[in-house]
Amino acid sequence: MKQDFYEVLDLRKGASEDEIKKAYRRLARKYHPDVNKDAGAEEKFKAVSEAYEVLGDAQKRAMYDQYGHAAPGFEGFQGGGGFDASNLGDIFEAFFGGGLGGRQRRRGPERGADLRLDLEISFRDAVFGAEKTVDIRHLEACEPCSGSGAKKGTSATTCGTCKGQGQVQQIARTPFGQFAQSTICQRCRGEGQVIETPCPSCKGQGKRNADKQLKVKIPPGVDSGARLRVSAEGDAGSRNGPPGDLYIVLHAATDKRFERRDTELFVAVPISFGQAALGAEIEVETLDTPQTLRVPAGTPTGTSFTLRGLGVPHLVSPQRRGDLHVEVVVQVPTQVSDEERELLERLEELRTGKSDRRSQSGLLDNIKKAFGG
Repeated sequence: MKQDFYEVLDLRKGASEDEIKKAYRRLARKYHPDVNKDAGAEEKFKAVSEAYEVLGDAQKRAMYDQYGHAAPGFEGFQGGGGFDASNLGDIFEAFFGGGLGGRQRRRGPERGADLRLDLEISFRDAVFGAEKTVDIRHLEACEPCSGSGAKKGTSATTCGTCKGQGQVQQIARTPFGQFAQSTICQRCRGEGQVIETPCPSCKGQGKRNADKQLKVKIPPGVDSGARLRVSAEGDAGSRNGPPGDLYIVLHAATDKRFERRDTELFVAVPISFGQAALGAEIEVETLDTPQTLRVPAGTPTGTSFTLRGLGVPHLVSPQRRGDLHVEVVVQVPTQVSDEERELLERLEELRTGKSDRRSQSGLLDNIKKAFGG
């Protein structure tokens, strides 16, 4: 009876693609005839290769999981003869730790890494803008060695292993014959040069950590999540490459009074029952100076008034601003005095038509006094 493919690769049935690939590389290296001369190693290598050809392919694996070895189309397997070109990369990776083409040498200057800094700002700073001082820590070119990594007065020399090429060739025997693969030279790490006497300041890296203070201008109208790019303040590059950039991610605080929606501001202002019924002029706090708002008589709770141009500046055109939306909220008293109760009951009688209309004028004056109108 044919052995289960998962057992061949020493895996559980629900193994991930990465686990399958790792198992295949490990076993292929272990049982390959060129490295294992034990009896039966070649047959095990063929079994491992056959199992991987099925389990390493999503479609074939799905068929195998459903039907096992009786899956349609599996009859053509010949105990490891089912190699296809797509497995070549995995075979080379098993022996070399890289793909078929090998890793290419990277020559010339390299740009430094970009950095990120998260900055907390106040609600007003986000609305009107500000200038902040931030502390950063990044890699700068080492001054004593001018970024070369070699001790002052010395220089790098040509790597004797790769003769300055940065790459070395390896030959592998596979079931398909011999293959040559170029890989990065491990001695010089692809540089083609080695530093015999490293700079004591940077330990041969050519870069070292440095603390720095920067002044950053926050434009008006920014919001949480906005990114400010500070050019050339990231890490220093390699081999005299340009530095990366610094990205400052802003996190704006909220405000207890105002709710912000893009460039629009919203505020709730409490008014009394008398002010809503009789009308009144109320003072509204804004981000600028207080404004007087006229509330018409008979204004229901939840009514919104708009104060133009008192919202948040537009990020692209700061001279333009959104609006401030004022919602009036009528406060209903939770406790009333006997006098207030009498007035409210009298008002209810008037509204239902069960009252002498001559007393309405005096009642309204009393309501004003009772509710601050």
